[in-house]
Amino acid sequence: MNIHLPHILVLASVLSGFHNPVIAQEKGAGSRPENHQNALSDEPKRRMSQPVVLAPDDVPAYPAAPVGFDMLRGNIPHGKTDTVEYESKTVGAIRKMLVYTPPKYSSGIKYSVLYLLHGIGGDEFEWLRNGHPEIILDNLYAENKIASMIVVLPNGRAMKNDRAEGNVFDPEKAASFATFEKDLLNDLIPFIEAKYPVIQHRESRALAGLSMGGGQSLNFGLGNLYTFAWVGGFSSAPNTKAPVILIPNPTETAQKLKLLWISCGNEDGLIIFSQRLHQYCKENKVPHIWHVEQGVHDFKVWKSDLYYFSQLLFR
Repeated sequence: MNIHLPHILVLASVLSGFHNPVIAQEKGAGSRPENHQNALSDEPKRRMSQPVVLAPDDVPAYPAAPVGFDMLRGNIPHGKTDTVEYESKTVGAIRKMLVYTPPKYSSGIKYSVLYLLHGIGGDEFEWLRNGHPEIILDNLYAENKIASMIVVLPNGRAMKNDRAEGNVFDPEKAASFATFEKDLLNDLIPFIEAKYPVIQHRESRALAGLSMGGGQSLNFGLGNLYTFAWVGGFSSAPNTKAPVILIPNPTETAQKLKLLWISCGNEDGLIIFSQRLHQYCKENKVPHIWHVEQGVHDFKVWKSDLYYFSQLLFR
């Protein structure tokens, strides 16, 4: 397990001047508005101000998600979302996560698990507050479109004060997103597998996330193929490692992965990080889904990603 802090520190530098509407809208428990007007070096400013350049194959793999896919329906069974505490020896603290159990959940059934990660301005509540995965998944269950799974929404900021407060781009806070790899593998997953009736096998574990969490998912998922077989990066941020580091052995990765999902909005200034991984996979014959949809760096894109990504899991 290799943790590369420089990728995280570059992300803090770049995103501190990137107006992210997601962070601006995160108000309430576990999140707060942010004014990203910190001073930047010329290089991050230049990178973020560059126009998006799309290649011929930077196109949607799927149509727009159907109207109502993310709307609450009252006449269907609903899953349950709970706050759960676990001991993190990595951090030296009791940490919190959210756990979604599907409709008709039973302790007598073995489930696969999707670990779903948030961005740099959020915490374990970010998806629930802005993306409502519980609604999207409940609707998909009602339509019999997804396999049964538990969804874990952890806090990817692995430090004692893990709240999204103050300057979220502080280097120590940004670096804690890399530390989360150890917390995830050594503390969180063993806790889930001891507490819940889950299948303890790589082919029953998926890891995906948005922005910073997308970078984490690619870094940790592709870096731990004996733990995860399903990996998704939604609008992955600059913490994403270079493709040759993520996939040093394309043949082995192609053999072990059940799914690699790479997606981004076609107006998102961070698309270059997803584009370079897609091109590397394409050139090295690593099967993957490359989905470029209409949109920017926000939950409209990420909700659609979850809608399609979740339907492909554990099949």
